[in-house]
This record gives sequence, structure tokens and C-alpha cells, in this order.
Amino acid sequence: MTSPDAAPAPGAGPGAERSRSARVEEYVFAGLVVALGVFTLVDATTIATRGALGTVGPRAFPYAVGVLLVATGVATIVATLRGRLGPASDAEDVDTSVRTDWVTVAKLVAVLVAHLALIDVAGWPVAAVVLFFGAAWTLGAVWWKALVVAVVLALVVQALFASGLGLSLPAGVLEGVPLLDG
Repeated sequence: MTSPDAAPAPGAGPGAERSRSARVEEYVFAGLVVALGVFTLVDATTIATRGALGTVGPRAFPYAVGVLLVATGVATIVATLRGRLGPASDAEDVDTSVRTDWVTVAKLVAVLVAHLALIDVAGWPVAAVVLFFGAAWTLGAVWWKALVVAVVLALVVQALFASGLGLSLPAGVLEGVPLLDG
């Protein structure tokens, strides 16, 4: 039997439910990070490599990212087991009375789907212009400024990948342009 003057058990009381739900959230987050890391490591094995053994190839970066993701997820699980939870996000500047603007969300999803559909058909630069311009315009940018920035950004990314890194993004309608066709 316990006396009425006894201290409450750890985890009991009004904050106990928050603590329990916070732990579950931490475990779910950590599990997703570990799963993403394992997926990255497994998927990196499918990258074709050329060149001599012992050189840093295209698998090095995905392996490093995968290992870091797994290590971070495991560290989060261990910290949660030890009772170290992330801070509550009460300080966020979020107005909970404002409803989600589903029209904007739908427009952004449509822009992303259009980008994915256009990559093979029209090439990366055109698809990237659609993505960058569509997202900026949907979120309230001035249309002509968003279009100029989108075109410049898409062409710079294409040129950096094709000429600077030697990686080939689909050039599509710009195939054959020396600086843009990897």
C-alpha cells in the first residue's frame, strides 16, 4: 500500500501522456531515419561503377549518407531509451486557427507531377522551369520574376551537371547544345 503523501510514480500525472506520446513520436522518427539509411545503403549497391579499384566512386557519397542516417537513427533510439526527448515545439510561430489551403497544396502536387512527367519527354531544363516557376508562382511570387529565375536556375543546374560534374541530366529539347548536353 502507498500512503497519500507518497510522491507520484515517475511518468504518472498529467504530463505522463505527453511524455508517452513524445516517446512514441521519437521512436517512429528514429525508425524512419534508420529505414531510410538502410534503404540508401542497399540502393547504393545498385550504382554502376567504372574505374580502378580503390578509387572513390559514385557509391561513396550514398554510402556515407546511409551510414550517417543509420547512426543518427540509432543514436536517437538510444537517447529516447535513456529518457532524453526532443524539446516540445511550443515556440513555433504557427497559427493553429488558420486552415490548410488545400488548393495551394493541390497546385504544388500538380506542379511536381508535371515536373516528373516532363523530365523524359522535354528534358530536365524544361521540367525544372515548370517546377521552379510553378512552385514560386503558386506560393505568391510575381510571375515574370519567377519565370526569369526559374529559367536561369534550370539552365545553371543543367550546365553544372553536364559540364562541371560530367553527369548527364536528360537535355531533351536542348540535346546537342554543347554546354547543356552531358
